[in-house]
Amino acid sequence: MTAIIDQVPQDNAGAREIGFAIPERYNASCILFDNLVNGNADRMALTGPAGTRTYRELCTEAARWGHGFKSLGLARGDRILLFLDDTPAYPAAFFGAVRAGFVPLLINTLTPPELLQFYLLDAGAQAAVADAEFCTRFNAEACKDTPLRTLIVAGGAAGDHAVAETRNAAEWLQQFPGELDAADTHRNEMAFWMYSSGSTGRPKGIVHLQHDMAYSELAFARSVLKLSPGDICFSVPKIFFAYGFGNSITFPFSVGAATLLLPGQPKPAAIFAAIGQYRPTVFFGLPTLYTSLTKAEGADAADFSSLRMAISAAEVLSADVFNGWKNLTGLEIIEGLGSTEVLHIYLCNRADNKKLGAAGLRVPGYEIMLRDSDGREVGDNEEGILWVRGDSATPLYWNRPDKTAETVREAGWIYTGDRFVRDSDGFHFFRGRADDLVKISGQWVYPLEVELCLADHPDVRECAVYAAELPDRRMTLRAVVVMNKRSFDASEATRQLQDYVKAKLLPYKYPREVTFIDELPKTGTGKIDRQAVMRM
Repeated sequence: MTAIIDQVPQDNAGAREIGFAIPERYNASCILFDNLVNGNADRMALTGPAGTRTYRELCTEAARWGHGFKSLGLARGDRILLFLDDTPAYPAAFFGAVRAGFVPLLINTLTPPELLQFYLLDAGAQAAVADAEFCTRFNAEACKDTPLRTLIVAGGAAGDHAVAETRNAAEWLQQFPGELDAADTHRNEMAFWMYSSGSTGRPKGIVHLQHDMAYSELAFARSVLKLSPGDICFSVPKIFFAYGFGNSITFPFSVGAATLLLPGQPKPAAIFAAIGQYRPTVFFGLPTLYTSLTKAEGADAADFSSLRMAISAAEVLSADVFNGWKNLTGLEIIEGLGSTEVLHIYLCNRADNKKLGAAGLRVPGYEIMLRDSDGREVGDNEEGILWVRGDSATPLYWNRPDKTAETVREAGWIYTGDRFVRDSDGFHFFRGRADDLVKISGQWVYPLEVELCLADHPDVRECAVYAAELPDRRMTLRAVVVMNKRSFDASEATRQLQDYVKAKLLPYKYPREVTFIDELPKTGTGKIDRQAVMRM
């Protein structure tokens, strides 16, 4: 299944603006493998506690992964699920799959078995690669009725799982050669997928094409990051996020720079230690992370002298967070906005041209317009829904023609659902969502989904969940709950309800604040008075 996407616009103003030209036959693995022929073969590609790799070593590993996948009898375009932390195995397996003509799925490692089963069924994945610590996630529930038949285990021995065949990556890969020619893929052929957060229903498979990585690098990284081979990029957001994927994979590899990979939970102490030891030059985070770092124990003693740039995305950056980081490190955070559908950032401030609180200016290569609810394009200082177009945008959601029609509009325009105001200088200011979605810790959350989950808890009689703005302009999720019992320990009940949501949904969706009351306010028709709840 080659899955060439015919409806991709072949010529647009954004591509002409940045001079993007790519041959019809193109494979995205060139972003890594071209380093073998452009003088970077012996330069460091990866560093960090999980190991160091030169470009030559990483390409050798990727080639072996590609041969290994081919040995499983997979057909061109078949999907391979990647369930990996940020270690050298991730880029090696990813580029190996792409180079061999397969389509890797980048999956959040916090995914519970029930959702994992959906991904396997939706994508039809017959093979998966997982770190040893995540093997138990592939249990009977996750594997039931799915086509998954082979699990390749990286970083140790497999634990309990329900997959028919298992390969130990370290042993299995040694039998394969370290060279592999790229599959003869079309520039508009599927290259990899990511999944949406599933805040308004089942997650959507966001399809990206062979040329998308190269486009996002030429558009964003060349104009904003200006990387050189001497740079070391450190992205705390993981590779399985679109933001982290560009930061850790696409951008540094495109210019022969290096990436610092930090597996495990990104605790402040571990981040400070990694910066001090491995000396990254470009740092990528989220406002929530920057807040945590500036307030963490040991921050004043950390050595940030190697950093030349700090980037933030996904949430509104407040003045407090901006100033706190600047006071700590001497660096001003550069804020931007992007999406998984567009692969990376399309609005961004610049080091020499920024406005605090703005998502930024249009990134070269992307067309931006604001439209009102009637589809009329609005002018400066008028609020409208943001539409974006660029050659890295997804052409479709997999098997979701209804959702594709809502988001991917005529001529490749993406309807974001974000409300913005643009000032006369071209800076865009976020004003909320056209629907009820809200970003919590950089991830979209639908409050009603959390509310329905809490309502299923046996101790909960009724509840209301809503998003509230914190003093520093970040958003948080609050739950107002009526319990069945009149007597209970509020602290223990809060912890239990939060853990319940984390287990049933993805962990970041839990309500940060829980308030217990005896009765929810109601309207005259007996419905929950949500406005009254939010005033409580």
